[in-house]
Amino acid sequence: MSEEKSKTLYEDAIRFHAQGRPGKLEITASKPLTTQRELSLAYSPGVAAPCLKIQEDPGSAYDLTAKGNLVAVVSNGTAVLGLGDLGALASKPVMEGKAVLFKRFADIDAIDLCVDTRDVDELINCVRFLGPSFGGINLEDIKAPECFIIEERLKELLDIPVFHDDQHGTAIIAAAGLINALHLTDRDIKTTKMVINGAGSAGIACAEIVKAMGIPANNVLLCDTRGVIYHGRQEGMNQWKSAHSAESDRRSLAEALEGADVFFGVSAKGAVTQDMIRSMADQPIIFPMANPDPEILPEEILAVREDAIIATGRSDYPNQINNVLGFPYIFRGALDVRARTINMEMKIAAAEALAALAREDVPDEVDAAYSGRRLRYGRDYIIPTPFDPRLIVAIPRAVAQAAIKTGVAGKPPKHMRDYERQLTARLDPTAAALQKIFDQVRDYPQRVCFAEGEEERVIRAAIAFQQAGYGHPVLIGREHRIRETMKSIGVSAEHLEIHNARLSENNERYTDYLYGRHQREGLLYRDCQRMVNQDRNVFGACMLANGEVDALVTGLTRSFGISFQDVQKALDPKPGNIVFGLSIVVQRGRTVFIGDTSVHELPEPQELADIAIQSAHQARLLGHEPRVAFLSFSNFGQPMREKAKRIRDTVALLDAKRVDFEYDGEMQADVALDYQLMRDLYPFCRLSGPANILIMPALHSANISAKLLSRLGGGSVIGPLLIGMSKPVQIVPMGSTVHDLVTAAALVAHDALQADSRLPGV
Repeated sequence: MSEEKSKTLYEDAIRFHAQGRPGKLEITASKPLTTQRELSLAYSPGVAAPCLKIQEDPGSAYDLTAKGNLVAVVSNGTAVLGLGDLGALASKPVMEGKAVLFKRFADIDAIDLCVDTRDVDELINCVRFLGPSFGGINLEDIKAPECFIIEERLKELLDIPVFHDDQHGTAIIAAAGLINALHLTDRDIKTTKMVINGAGSAGIACAEIVKAMGIPANNVLLCDTRGVIYHGRQEGMNQWKSAHSAESDRRSLAEALEGADVFFGVSAKGAVTQDMIRSMADQPIIFPMANPDPEILPEEILAVREDAIIATGRSDYPNQINNVLGFPYIFRGALDVRARTINMEMKIAAAEALAALAREDVPDEVDAAYSGRRLRYGRDYIIPTPFDPRLIVAIPRAVAQAAIKTGVAGKPPKHMRDYERQLTARLDPTAAALQKIFDQVRDYPQRVCFAEGEEERVIRAAIAFQQAGYGHPVLIGREHRIRETMKSIGVSAEHLEIHNARLSENNERYTDYLYGRHQREGLLYRDCQRMVNQDRNVFGACMLANGEVDALVTGLTRSFGISFQDVQKALDPKPGNIVFGLSIVVQRGRTVFIGDTSVHELPEPQELADIAIQSAHQARLLGHEPRVAFLSFSNFGQPMREKAKRIRDTVALLDAKRVDFEYDGEMQADVALDYQLMRDLYPFCRLSGPANILIMPALHSANISAKLLSRLGGGSVIGPLLIGMSKPVQIVPMGSTVHDLVTAAALVAHDALQADSRLPGV
């Protein structure tokens, strides 16, 4: 890194930590504390009840306090990153950062404890006596060999997980990469020869895990600055190094690497030369993981060994050995089953789950985080990336199962599938509301047409839809183009159904159907024939109208307006319904429905009323009790202008209909969403809580609001969903990811279920 770039990074980091509220953490109450009664329940006198309950049953602390989701990040600052012994106070930014990562990736609350002592016994006692507050202890940036002693003693003294991440985190992620590298090079772990350079905490942890996974002890040569750690060596030894001494006549790192299959480096820049790399076995597996500069740079390796598989600790090279892939999810799994410890079986389970995840298709969200670079299993992708949303399920599930299997779980989940749903809901709040719908779709699979079948994202979404068990995808496009695209992206689906609009045997029937609809609207028969042959949206809509598929998804390559016009040529609104777009915004666990974001430019009172009624129905399908706010620039007549009168008329219409949900208006957005403000200023308002359905006065305000929230709000946006068509159709935004497409397809499949009265329980 250049001096100028380094200086800029330094200055930016200082500004980042200083701006606004200093640091990276704050405490937020998880219960409402707005009234005197709430305060009396949270503290005196109400708090006495849970105190007495915990005294009677210590296990209830997990149910009545934050203990079960709280981890202490503990350091004395003796080995901070690659900076050395900075002391406890200077380690605080790193420990706060660790706490932020716990929250960001696994929804675990963590607090940093920077202990100002270098005395091992003092640090152990500090953590030991604070132990009752926490569900787990993450030791961080403590130098070797003290870190070994501290971890071992605390594991003996405490009945909660204690985990030194600098040790085990690196070892687990590297082990995951090793599993896949061995797979790609067709090696047997039992005959693999390995060299580890660096006999500190990470190096020794690497040696422990690879031996536990099956590499014979004498096939692992551990090296330090004095060379190979062999039987009988006296210089620079301690009990932890001695435990990994090998029967070997090799003495230097260069000698150790001759013919070796694998190299793990957790030492220092420049420790390995190109000559050493040349001497390794065919297709060497080389993980130089020293930070910030590896033992040897990947380009230096490739200059002499093009057949190498390489991983480093840096994000600017493929295959980053990043501890954030491990510790948040390992603790998540351990905390969720109230594990008493994190044992070797749980660590190996985490490594195996990571390795398996890398062999699956990568979601669009991950590619987007890496500037759209397509990640596929192979030499440059043997380890998942930190932004893979599937980590929150895959790793904790594996860790939890290993804890249960080895008997260290205090409270296993009753049903693993329910546990997986809970994990998904932690970082994707939309998932909890949608899970019931997805389960119904899985129970009653539907035929869903993907109109833009030649698009890569559509193909991958169709395959993911099928693999998830949601139904049978039908792609519209030229088969040879679709197969070519599938081959280029490394996916296969032999039984994928494909229809070419130009060659379909149903074209004449679809043309007759279309001509019957439009012959008195100026269209000739050949016009209808051309649309069926050439327009995939029209062809797909005709398939849906004629019962060949149950639902339709489109929109990826054309604007909403054009796609909607195409679909309308073959399909009508549902009798008695209005067609509109409903966007669902989920932010910080709060769901808000916004309508109409797609269709009506300036809806009249009757249209606004119908949009509200149908939006309330959709909200209930997703598990929400509707509270509808009709938005305006006016709050109940202040100011009273002509444009606001339209909203008042809508409320009067709903009064006459005697609907079964809460509604009120006109009101401004801040009043609708801030219940305290609503109660203080407008106590007569009919809503019993903050609005969760916002009916906008015009298309421009609805569309702008939804898109601003999707870009600036930091939450998730589903839709806009097309509501009110006679047949199930969804038109996705053009920038939709594979995940968005699969969600839309599952939702439209559920719409098809709702329309099929033959299916029980739907």
